[in-house]
Amino acid sequence: MRVNHQAFFCSLFIARLADQILLFLVPLVVFQTTRQVSWSGLAFFIETLPRYLVFPFFGALCDRFPPLRLMRLSQAVRALACFGGIAAYALFGGIGWLIALSAACGVLTSQGLVAREVMLPQIFSTQQIQKVLAYSQLADQLGFVLGPMLAALLLGVWRWEWVVAATGVLFLCADAALFVWQRLSGFRAPAQRSADSPAESFAPTAHWTTPLRIALNHVWTLPGLKKVIMLAAAENLVIGVTLATSAAMVTGLHAQSNRYYAGLQTAGAIATVLVLLTVARAGWPARVLGLVAFVTICAGGVIAGASASPWGYALGFLLIVGFDKMFNVYIRSARLQIIPPEDYGKTIGVAILLNNLTQPLAGLLVGVFSARTQTGPLIVALSLTMGGIGAAVSIGSALLRRKRAWALED
Repeated sequence: MRVNHQAFFCSLFIARLADQILLFLVPLVVFQTTRQVSWSGLAFFIETLPRYLVFPFFGALCDRFPPLRLMRLSQAVRALACFGGIAAYALFGGIGWLIALSAACGVLTSQGLVAREVMLPQIFSTQQIQKVLAYSQLADQLGFVLGPMLAALLLGVWRWEWVVAATGVLFLCADAALFVWQRLSGFRAPAQRSADSPAESFAPTAHWTTPLRIALNHVWTLPGLKKVIMLAAAENLVIGVTLATSAAMVTGLHAQSNRYYAGLQTAGAIATVLVLLTVARAGWPARVLGLVAFVTICAGGVIAGASASPWGYALGFLLIVGFDKMFNVYIRSARLQIIPPEDYGKTIGVAILLNNLTQPLAGLLVGVFSARTQTGPLIVALSLTMGGIGAAVSIGSALLRRKRAWALED
């Protein structure tokens, strides 16, 4: 990667770090306040569902307006949401303000994620996309893992309101890094379809549902896209239940300290860096990456849920966290090969929505069933469900390929 692109990846890292601080903060603060895993799961559901529902709308926007402008706007407004949420809490009180500001930031994070997906092939058009995605995921996953660790450390010395204020400052820093990269690189995005252009998909007379219908048609008809979406949705069942229960499992069920949890997050960051550096340098086929990551995450969920010791849970947690972004590299590279560039934004928005609906669903299941049964068996059940979906999709794809082969022979 060229030196002037370091600020771009730095911006990705800081924005993800801030986002994960908020995503971690809500279930932990709610659990510490109520001492009930069910409320923590419901808070995670409320916090994450809006960010996935808006993906199709924001994907269509990225096909009409410059994604860089939308990316910068999302980061600046997230900072304002943090400061506004703190002000509202100071005036009116109530833990609901934390959930509300995190949900608002989650919606804006969705805009930034879709804009990034559209920008990456434009910025690195001359480089191997799998390597670019690995470095992007490395920045993303470092923030994903270090965010909760930093949040836990800050909560040890500050009230949650000050942690949210620090998060707002981080969003401003991410926007500043993106501004620096834009100046240093001289990047100019290809011309976007404006709201006034007579392009086919966005003619002024076109119905407002046209982008959504185009995207859904691609999802249904493009070969291989349904398979990729189903595999990602299955994987996100385990990711969602891990995010929704990790704080409660470590500090509640396994009775470990915040220092232990911070150490676990650090180990997860190290595992992630090692896995993604291996992906970036080894040049393995995308299919191999997907298979190895999928099986490992499924096994990690079973180990984490079935283990009665904190060390067993830690092993499962590290397998899930360490190989999650390897699987994402496979998913994103597969989508780039399948989706037409001119419809990439709108289609990727719908695909991400379908991929990630299982994450808040996992949080909802934690809220509904954790009061009636132990959380560990629920994690095991969702992990086995992930494995079952993966096996069914693989068998279905193999049968479809055999059917097509027979049709060609006839």
